[in-house]
Amino acid sequence: MKIEYEAYNVLIKGRVTGVGFRYSTRDFICQFSEVKGYVRNLREGVVEVLIQGKKEHLEVILAWLSHGPSYARVDDIKINKIPLSEELSYFRIK
Repeated sequence: MKIEYEAYNVLIKGRVTGVGFRYSTRDFICQFSEVKGYVRNLREGVVEVLIQGKKEHLEVILAWLSHGPSYARVDDIKINKIPLSEELSYFRIK
């Protein structure tokens, strides 16, 4: 069976800044050791997540990002598939 790798840029709007969303995202994603990328705040009310890894892991992560941790509120999520990058080595908060 062939393992598929993908990469996504995700923009999340709502009550996602100032509530620990980035730290919760990092903690959730780090259970998938092969997933690489970052999470960062862009502007008020927007968090950007770049993830790259096994397709099956990314599907679970994308589902989690659509609601986030219990104290956050996701109003909108935009998921864009992007090319794989050799530049990423681990997942971090940026």
